[in-house]
Amino acid sequence: MDLPRLENININGKRVLVRGDLDTDRFELTDYRLKSMVPTLDYLKEHGANIILMGHRGRPEGKVDEKLSLKPFGKVFEKWRVEILENLRFDPREEENDESFARELAAKGDVYVNEAFSTSHREHTSFVGVPKFLPHAAGLHFTKEVENLSRVLENPKKPVVAIISGVKQDKLTYIDGVKKFADKILIGGRLPEYIHDASPLRKDEKLVVGSLIVDKEDISMSTVEKFEAEIAKAGTVVVSGPVGKFEDAGHQQGTKRVFEAVVNSSAFKVAGGGETQEALAMLGLEEHIDWISVGGGAMLQFLASGTLPGIQALVN
Repeated sequence: MDLPRLENININGKRVLVRGDLDTDRFELTDYRLKSMVPTLDYLKEHGANIILMGHRGRPEGKVDEKLSLKPFGKVFEKWRVEILENLRFDPREEENDESFARELAAKGDVYVNEAFSTSHREHTSFVGVPKFLPHAAGLHFTKEVENLSRVLENPKKPVVAIISGVKQDKLTYIDGVKKFADKILIGGRLPEYIHDASPLRKDEKLVVGSLIVDKEDISMSTVEKFEAEIAKAGTVVVSGPVGKFEDAGHQQGTKRVFEAVVNSSAFKVAGGGETQEALAMLGLEEHIDWISVGGGAMLQFLASGTLPGIQALVN
């Protein structure tokens, strides 16, 4: 994919509008999403750019909600002396991909940089509208996201095993797309609960649908063993979601065993999503994963379709 690179754009003395990844309540650079933006901010500052940071927090539904203000990020990014625009989602036009709003935002900068991979699966103004009106590029971390995730799609080490877990039922909508590149798909978390016995997914040879313990907060021991056996054979592993309620000590066993199996395999390992990253950090396994994506839904959508609306806006 021929992403426009930040290194190829003249930014010296320019106002650079950065679409940042600010959807967090942790106002410190130890936050995984905020930390991912640092290389781009450093690069821009070193090359004499004036940085204007924009993003969103939460779902204010087009109304001003001071609890979701971006003002607390002022201290987080003070060393770069950035100007931070207020929460884009305070304006209903952000989620409507409104051209007038895109023009208003574009007028604030000379160059546009997307450094918010995790939300680039949304067709919102700040992702797909603004790049139409300014020279644009992908941020440094964004470029690495695309490069590393593309390794799963382009001549991956086989077999490819995908672990799709968590509590959000909509993850099941990605199954057909994931089947295009994965040899086995392991279904855990609460997702098996949504796949009834007569479902075609139960009979699909590519899928290993886990069973849950009685309270449904973890996968069964027989499922752990099935997952471990598939992971042991893998050449590439994609992890999307913990397989149980890992934050509860009594329900950590499934996630611990499955994630340790991933780490101990010789496969190329990719993981994504906030809960996945939290579980890996809690278990002390982060450094053993080849690439941890800042995006959960964005990672799955990219792998399922090969692109994202925010990527297409940069490439077009």
